[in-house]
Amino acid sequence: MSVLDRWVNRAADHPPPGPFRAGFWRSPLRGPWFTAILSVALLPGITLMFLTGLASYAAYNPNLAPGNDTTPDKGLLGSWLPGWPAGPFWLYWVNQGVHVTLGLVLIPVVLAKLWSVLPKLFEWPPARSVTQLVERASLLLLVGGAVFELVTGVMNIQYYYAWPFGFYQAHYYGAWVFIAAFVVHVAFRLRTMVGALRGRSLRAELRTPVSQTTAEEPDPDHLVSADPAPATISRRGALGMVAAGSLTLVGLSVGQTIGGVTRSTALLAPRGQTIGLGSQELKPDFQVNKTAAEAGIDPVGASWRLELNGAANTSLSRPQLLAMPQHTARLPIACVEGWSTGLQTWTGVRLADLATKVGAAPDSSLFVESLQRGGGFGSATLSADQVTAADALLALQVNGADLTIDHGFPARVVVPALPGVHNTKWVTRMTFLPARG
Repeated sequence: MSVLDRWVNRAADHPPPGPFRAGFWRSPLRGPWFTAILSVALLPGITLMFLTGLASYAAYNPNLAPGNDTTPDKGLLGSWLPGWPAGPFWLYWVNQGVHVTLGLVLIPVVLAKLWSVLPKLFEWPPARSVTQLVERASLLLLVGGAVFELVTGVMNIQYYYAWPFGFYQAHYYGAWVFIAAFVVHVAFRLRTMVGALRGRSLRAELRTPVSQTTAEEPDPDHLVSADPAPATISRRGALGMVAAGSLTLVGLSVGQTIGGVTRSTALLAPRGQTIGLGSQELKPDFQVNKTAAEAGIDPVGASWRLELNGAANTSLSRPQLLAMPQHTARLPIACVEGWSTGLQTWTGVRLADLATKVGAAPDSSLFVESLQRGGGFGSATLSADQVTAADALLALQVNGADLTIDHGFPARVVVPALPGVHNTKWVTRMTFLPARG
């Protein structure tokens, strides 16, 4: 017997007190089957969360500059990024609604899964072999990554982000760490999960009352308690509590994405019900992410002019913009936090017409600058496809009335399928940039 084997055996015979000892965990519900059932929900849920998160990141066009890239030094993690299309108009609306709502839905499932495997987190000794050490390390990254992504994500959508590091960078890097640990964990545990699911009937478990609920058969992973206590809830009841928690979170949040009459149910969403301020002439009004006062925007007078830069340079007053051919489009504004304005009727000048006015090439991107200064997003770069989209506008009116100051007066960008933060308000300068050679 090697020195390592003797140390492992000695450590196993003398575990620390408390949760490191097998007798500490006595719930009869824990076991491979219960954990596997929760994993069935998490496998597709987490996969879809990751994919919609990547799509959301791609929608920010972080490879365009300046104004867009909030995640420096991406390296290989950014090499996959495709261009983001300017349509269909609901693309980002649906993507981000699914991402945020699904993230909330999975919280009860993740918590239940963590509860089901708590004995594994306190297993002693920490590792008996190199293979087990790799698995335990992946488990630590998996649990830590899941908690980090959920906590920072929920804090961000609730507008209570108290961390010193940036959300976009941390959430993006954290997602890659988490998904790497997730893939490793699935590779180690998929066979065990399938075997556990085959070992018991879901229908039979859902028919078993608490009085007949007993522990599963002993398992090599020691999830099943060696000395189970009498059941106080059935597995049917436990799974029902998880499902009820998820459905409650859906009901209290999804209305912020769907809009209409369901918006009144979005009690957990900061932008679910709150509408714009000081906008009496707009009927109906709609959500505002940041008011003019919060953005430090002073009242804009008749002296405002839009600076247009391209092959030629010019500036246009608001009356001159209104004298140009006007285009109307029904578009939503959807934000990374999962809420949307719903469909609004925007009227203004096509970005393509402004590009033509300054002689910009058809493949030019567009750098948009706002009157907003310091903090937040005061600029954004749009791709050539977004500039030339038929419904891409420099909007001057919404719902038949002039923009209010909170909605971006004197002019704002509105582009189909673009994240709300890139629908820049209070536009002051637009520069058409030739394609890179």
